[in-house]
Amino acid sequence: MFLMQDRSGEPVVRLIEEFLTDRATRKPSPHTVQAYRRDLRTVASIAADEASPPLPLDALPLEALRPRVLRSAFAHFAATRSAASVHRAWSTWNSFFVFLVADGVVAGNPMPAVGRPRAPLPRPKPLRGADTPEQLLTAVARADGRQRDPWPQRDLAVLALALCAGLRLAELLALRVASLAGRAGERRIDVAGKGGRPRVVPVEPELDQVLADYLDSCRRRFGSRCVRPDASLLMDRRGEPLRRGGLQYLVDSCFRRAGIGDRVPPGARLHALRHTFATRLAEDGASAAEIMRLLGHVSLASSQAYIEVTAGQQRAAVRSNRTHRVLAGLLSG
Repeated sequence: MFLMQDRSGEPVVRLIEEFLTDRATRKPSPHTVQAYRRDLRTVASIAADEASPPLPLDALPLEALRPRVLRSAFAHFAATRSAASVHRAWSTWNSFFVFLVADGVVAGNPMPAVGRPRAPLPRPKPLRGADTPEQLLTAVARADGRQRDPWPQRDLAVLALALCAGLRLAELLALRVASLAGRAGERRIDVAGKGGRPRVVPVEPELDQVLADYLDSCRRRFGSRCVRPDASLLMDRRGEPLRRGGLQYLVDSCFRRAGIGDRVPPGARLHALRHTFATRLAEDGASAAEIMRLLGHVSLASSQAYIEVTAGQQRAAVRSNRTHRVLAGLLSG
């Protein structure tokens, strides 16, 4: 028989840390863990401030989080935040209470009694300009004399993986040498996707050659240790695995060297390369299901957004034809 634990008077912050420890077994990114903690503690802080009398966050007991209290806290939370942020926080709190129910700490989940907005699908943010990806690749493929230690093979490999395989930042960092698998002509990348969902992305001969050239340059720089199957595929200039900040700086540096900073959507940076990959798939006739498989989307709606954007761009291009203005003049005459 499953027995409930009487932990109603326990501080919420302690249970939050237990939840985050449980989530750690799923290997979320540090950024995701920070977002979980921030959403949980922020809403809990609002609830503590609204208690009568107000309580320090560390003294807020679990039993205080009744549906009425949570509704009020979320209303205040939502007042200065976007619908997407509120939806994300609601999902985090829902997962928190699901964990508490499963652990026998609470009898039920109060979150269905707390309203949440529909999360808008994010709009794709590809690089602007029809030939911008080609400009970017051309610029980084040659050594830049202004760099202290130019490594064009590595820089080109990073950009090509994002533009030709649509990999996320965390997926790039998780790649190992063994992730590049298969015989010549049948190459593939085994990707450890978001949420632990694996996927396979085909590698065309051009990308295969870029990666081969990069691995050859690794051998020349650091010896055979860097091409062991379990070695990180992407290295920094010291021969260590490339990290999040280093990868972001590398991509920003490539944008600057190519002189295309004004064509990169704000807040996109590396993700703009993934969006460019998906947008070009849609432009070339790929279906939403194909885009979904290649990008590792959970929802078909996320993939459909690229097709809808492409259709809108096509309509705008057709509309720009000045013949339409002639027709408009004839019709109004």
